[in-house]
Amino acid sequence: MQLNQEITTITEGKTKILIPKASLENKVPPRDVAFFNPRAKISRDFSIIAYSAFLKKFHGPKTFLDAMSGVGARGLRVANEISQVEQVFVNDLNPTALELGRKSAELNNLQNYNISEDETCRFLSSFSKKGMRGAIVDIDPFGSPTLDCGIRATVHGGIFSVTATDLQVLHGLFNDACKKKYYGTPIKTEYADEIAVRLILGCIHLVAARLDVEATPIFVENNMHYYRVYVRILNKPDTRDIMGFISHCKSCGNRGIAKDRKELCDICNAKMEVAGPLWVGNLFEKEFLKDMLEEAPNLAVDKKCGKLIEKCILESDMPGCYYTLDEVAEMRKSSPASLEKSIMRLQDNGFVSSPTSFNPTGFRTDCKINKILELFSI
Repeated sequence: MQLNQEITTITEGKTKILIPKASLENKVPPRDVAFFNPRAKISRDFSIIAYSAFLKKFHGPKTFLDAMSGVGARGLRVANEISQVEQVFVNDLNPTALELGRKSAELNNLQNYNISEDETCRFLSSFSKKGMRGAIVDIDPFGSPTLDCGIRATVHGGIFSVTATDLQVLHGLFNDACKKKYYGTPIKTEYADEIAVRLILGCIHLVAARLDVEATPIFVENNMHYYRVYVRILNKPDTRDIMGFISHCKSCGNRGIAKDRKELCDICNAKMEVAGPLWVGNLFEKEFLKDMLEEAPNLAVDKKCGKLIEKCILESDMPGCYYTLDEVAEMRKSSPASLEKSIMRLQDNGFVSSPTSFNPTGFRTDCKINKILELFSI
């Protein structure tokens, strides 16, 4: 192999993976070698948990498709660590990456790992016919994801999993680009992560509806350099009215999520900024989260995963648009309170509240900001 002198072996989960040393040594992996992102290890851990939990209850051919595999880290782990999976098909345009993946498969004695060198949509289109579709379809690109062909390649009742890494677009630095790519615009807020995820889900919902397919989120997660969503695909027309807007008041911090835009703040009467159109439904499926939490201890994943899934369960029925302790403290001109005490205070006063998986100091509640400030001042 041409890169032989620059290759090293790592173990992630229970899987040995051959990767270019430059992927570990450089802050930004160089473009001229096969791609591997060590910072996405926790994301791959969540994938292993989610896919394992899903396949335990899935009836049908248990096939995994990875359309943009790089050196194959996610596909290798799925093939090696999830006993229920039958066949794994990984695809990339980089022959060196595919060769590394093939050698890694040999290293792990895998018989169910298949490689393809093709353009993303061509690869997925080859699995878009009845009887060929994947139980799990995974797209992990640079930037915004390709959706149409991924949805078509996902079997009825299967999981379509998508990553987005174009954070500047999703965080409001390039609103025109966001409108073109995700059919909606963001606003800059303390909870921009949630707005970004809802824009991605809204885009998936619209594309799926155009294909007469229903796509419903079951799990989402975010990190400082990516967003990842998992949706369940059902091959039936989607008649739900589930798109809307987030309205935010920069003057007093009031916020809300609804099917209609709100132009004026009902607390201070200032003009509100509006994000959307975007997904306004639930971000999580609670029963699936419980399956994930039950499965996590059986797998070689970071212990942080279980704690984060517990937060997801707590927030799964909560209102949209979380608050952060730092944001509230800045408004009160005081130091941040304890998250646990803040949530208890809200609950003791008759409001629903929970932590959020999106931010370590974030909390969800149906309490308005003016009442939050009042309660936190007691």
